[in-house]
Amino acid sequence: MVTAGNGQDSALLDVFSTIPIEPVRGDGVWLEASDGRRYLDFYGGHAVALLGYGHPALVDALASQARTLFFQSNLVPLAVRERAARALVDFGPPGLSRVFFVNSGAEANENALRIAFRATGRPVAVAIEGAFHGRTAAAAAVTAGSQRWNGFPANPFTVRTVPFNDVAALEAAVDDDTAALIVEPVQGVAGARAVSRTFLSRAREVTRRHRALLILDEVQCGMGRTGWPFAAQAYGVEPDLLTVAKGLGGGFPVGALLVRDEVAATIGRGDLGTTFGGGPMACALVETVVATIREGRLLDEVRRLSARMARECLVGPVVAVQGMGFLLGLRTAVPATRVLAGLRERGILAGGSADPDVVRLLPPLVLRDEHVDLLVQALKEWTP
Repeated sequence: MVTAGNGQDSALLDVFSTIPIEPVRGDGVWLEASDGRRYLDFYGGHAVALLGYGHPALVDALASQARTLFFQSNLVPLAVRERAARALVDFGPPGLSRVFFVNSGAEANENALRIAFRATGRPVAVAIEGAFHGRTAAAAAVTAGSQRWNGFPANPFTVRTVPFNDVAALEAAVDDDTAALIVEPVQGVAGARAVSRTFLSRAREVTRRHRALLILDEVQCGMGRTGWPFAAQAYGVEPDLLTVAKGLGGGFPVGALLVRDEVAATIGRGDLGTTFGGGPMACALVETVVATIREGRLLDEVRRLSARMARECLVGPVVAVQGMGFLLGLRTAVPATRVLAGLRERGILAGGSADPDVVRLLPPLVLRDEHVDLLVQALKEWTP
């Protein structure tokens, strides 16, 4: 019986809504549950299992690094940390030449905002309606419904919120008091909503005009998930700061902040800190994930299979497909919870979103045609 986090006999704090499946092992894009059933994982643990389960390159890197040096802090230089940073810079958008490793997406966003306020000396951040940036104080302040996520008596700074894809409102919100504009190119929690090219291009223009910083939150949509190394490259936009986490370590906790040189020049020793960020285990996996994506030419397949899913998943309860790459939202004619339950009955795991009519797909980048076949067939067979 699965009781973790719910039953009275659990030692876990009951803060998560769970589904009645207990995974006990994974292999590629498949999960095996404690009752022996196998599930095709189209959700990847909230986009974390970027290369699926048991990928030999990740397992070998983890074992090798664990035997060599399990942990050391940022008090000492580490070659593996330098290699991981270099791999990430080379993989990322032009101009982002410095890396700060942390432990999570919320921590990356928290530090990006901290840097922006420190660098500009300004009091205001601008965020986008529907955004989710994390649950720490600054990250929650720029998240939709911040009062719910923050939990503190007040936000730490002034936030202006712009309606999704509203260019005129964006122009009005960003001014000479703005420290930063933070944008998810593809909003994950909101239901895989991609901002328009016009909106993101104008975001870059207006922040430059007012000497504010543009932060792209690619915690969920980064690391190849859009079919490009980062969505920034797909849109042709060069941010001042970019955050990434989720699939960055292929399942190992790690986040990172990429910073433009001019912004990095405003940061001194002691301005930022982290105990576990940049540890050797995490860095070994970051380096391996980047190499695996490159060597396996996975991005070509993400773009091809994404286009196929956008065409062929318009069946059964699905009335529209939105998003980009392997961050897709299936808009459904009935509540998404019913579709999700039906898919689980057919051996497929997918995710929900803040939009009650959107099923979210975040499969590993190692997905193949035969797996898409199974999803399409399950949607065709779904019945109310």
